[in-house]
Amino acid sequence: MSATAPSAGPSPIRRPLAAAALLATLVSLVFGLLLAGAGPASAHAALTGSDPADGAVVDTAPKEVTLSFSEAIAVGDDSIRVLDPSGKRADTEAEPKDLSEGSTVRYGVALHSGLPDGTYTVAWQAISADSHPISGAFTFSIGAPSDTTVALPSQEAGGGPVGVVYDIARYAAYGGFVLLVGGSAFVLVCWRDGATALPMQRLVVRGWLTLTAATLVMLLLRNPYTGSGKFADAFDLAGLQSVLDTKPGAALVSRLLLLGAAALFIAVLFGTYARREDEREKKDLTFGLAVGGGVVATGIAATWAMSEHASTGIQANIAMPVDVLHLLAVAAWLGGLASLLVALYRTPDIGSAAVRRFSTVAFSSVVVLAATGIYQSWRQVGSWSALTGTRYGQLLILKVALIAVLLAVAWFSRRWTGRLTDSAVASVDAAEEEPESPSESVSADPERAAQLARQRAALTATKKKRIRDADPQRSGLRRSVLAEAAVAVVLLAVTTMLTSTEPGRTEEEAAGGTPSASAPAAGGPVNLKMPFDTGGQNGKGTVRIDIEPGRTGSNDLHVWIDGSDGKPMDVPELKLALTLESKDIGPLPVVPDRLAEGHWSASAVQIPMAGDWKIDVTVRTSDIDQVTIDKNAKIG
Repeated sequence: MSATAPSAGPSPIRRPLAAAALLATLVSLVFGLLLAGAGPASAHAALTGSDPADGAVVDTAPKEVTLSFSEAIAVGDDSIRVLDPSGKRADTEAEPKDLSEGSTVRYGVALHSGLPDGTYTVAWQAISADSHPISGAFTFSIGAPSDTTVALPSQEAGGGPVGVVYDIARYAAYGGFVLLVGGSAFVLVCWRDGATALPMQRLVVRGWLTLTAATLVMLLLRNPYTGSGKFADAFDLAGLQSVLDTKPGAALVSRLLLLGAAALFIAVLFGTYARREDEREKKDLTFGLAVGGGVVATGIAATWAMSEHASTGIQANIAMPVDVLHLLAVAAWLGGLASLLVALYRTPDIGSAAVRRFSTVAFSSVVVLAATGIYQSWRQVGSWSALTGTRYGQLLILKVALIAVLLAVAWFSRRWTGRLTDSAVASVDAAEEEPESPSESVSADPERAAQLARQRAALTATKKKRIRDADPQRSGLRRSVLAEAAVAVVLLAVTTMLTSTEPGRTEEEAAGGTPSASAPAAGGPVNLKMPFDTGGQNGKGTVRIDIEPGRTGSNDLHVWIDGSDGKPMDVPELKLALTLESKDIGPLPVVPDRLAEGHWSASAVQIPMAGDWKIDVTVRTSDIDQVTIDKNAKIG
C-alpha cells in the first residue's frame, strides 16, 4: 500500500493511516494465532528416566525415588513429591538430593519406611537451565496397583493465563529491543538528520518503553510463571527474592539497569546530538554515541544469551556470543526496516543516500544472520530427523521460509532504492527558501507573525508530502518496505515461539533414553465399540469408548452411548473396570462423569503397565435392567 499522485486513489493523509492499520491488524492476527495455539511452553530439559519407572510394579517399597534429566535443572523444596494412594506425602519432604555424576543429571527424594502396597504418584516441577519451567507426573505401584485419590496435574508449569501473559511480554520485549536498537542505529548510521524528526524520536522512545514495561512484567510474573500459576503471587516479596537469586532473575534485573543507561543514550541522541550543527563536533559525538550505544545494546542482548537456549547445551561458551551477534543483526535489520517505513510514511525529508546506506546495513545484517543462524540451527537441531520430526525443527523451517520471503521482497526494495532520486523534494526545498512576501515580513504584530510562520511551515510540509507521494520511485519503495515489515512481524513471532520450544536435539535425546525412562511406553489411542441389551424397554444400544493416548501412565477416557436409533442415549448409571488378567492386576474401577447427554468422561485414568487389558462396562437403563459387557484391548 503506498501513495500515488493526488489525482489517483486515496488521499496521502489516509495512506499512512491505512498502512498503520494494516500493520496493527497483522500484529493482532499474529497474537491471535499465538494464543489460539499456545499451550504451556515446551520443556527444554527433558525427563529421561526414573527409578522406579513410570507404571512399574515393584515387589518391595524402594528407599528413594530418583529422576534423571537431559540437562541441568534448578530445584527447591517440594520439587519432587511422592503421594500415597490416599494423597498423603510418602517422601521425607526434604529438598531433593543432587545425585548427579559427570554428565548425568539426577535428583532423588527419600521415602518413609514401611510403605503399604498400592499405587503411588510422583509429581515433580523444576526450572530448566535455559529459564523455562518444566513439570510432570507419573505413577508406580508397590505389590500391586490400587485405586488412588490423587489427581495428576492437568496444567503443566508455565501454562494457564500467567503463561499467556508471560509469553506476550516475551514477544513485546523482543519487539521493543528491535525498535530501540534498530531505530537508534538507523539514525546514527543511515540518517543523522533523522535525530530531529519527531516520528523517529517517537519510534525509538516507544521501543524503550515497550522493552522496559515487558521486562518489568516478566520479572514480576517470573515467580507465578515457574510456580503456582496465580497472578496474586506476582507481588509475593519472598517469591520475588527467590527469583532474584536465579539466573533468569539476574538477567532481567541487569536488563533494567542497562535500560537506564539506554535512557541516557536516547536523551543525548535526540537532545544534544540533534541540536548540534557543527559537522566536526557532530562527527565526534556520532562516534561516541556509536561506541556507547553499541556497548549498551550488546549488554541488553547478552541478557537473553545468558539465560536462555544459548547458555545451555554444547559449546555454550561459543553459543552465547554468537547469540548476541544474532540478536544485534536482527535488531539492525528489522528495527532499521521499521525506521525506514516510518521515515517514508511520516517524514518528507529522508533522502536517497540514507535509504542506500540502510540497504548496505541490511545486507551486512543478513550475512551475519546467515552465519550465526546456521551455527545455531546445527547446535539446537543436530540432525535431519530432528529438523523434520520435532516442533522446534518445524518452526525453524518456517522461520527460514519467512526469511526467504523477506529477502525476496527486499530484492524489490533494493531495485526501487537504485531508482530513487532527491530532485522532487529538492525543488520544494528551493521553493521554501524564496523570500517572504512584503505583507508578511513587515507585520508588526508578533503573534500574527508567529501564526503566519506556522501556516508557511504547514503549507511547505504539505507541499513536500504531496510531491513526495507523487514520486513513483518512493511509492514503489514504500510498498515493498511495508511488505517487508509485515513479514518481519510474523518472523518475530515465530522467533519468539522458538525461544519457548524444546530444541530438537534435546527432544530426540530424551526420546531415545534408557528403558527406564519415565516417558510412557509407545502406544496409540484405543477405540472400542460394544453393543449391549439390558433386556428392558429401550434397553438396546451401543457403547463407544476412546482411551487416549492409549499407553501406560495417565490416560483420558471418553464413553458415548447411542440408542438403537443412533441418537445419544442417557442411562442412570455407567461403570467401567480394567483388568490385566495375565499379571493378575485389577479390576481397577473407573467411574466416569457425565458431560452431556450420552457422553461420559474420566481423566487421569492410570494404566500401570502395557498388556492386553479387559475392559468391563456396566450399563443400567432402569431400576432393574442392567448388563455388563466386556472387550479386550491392547494398551501400551
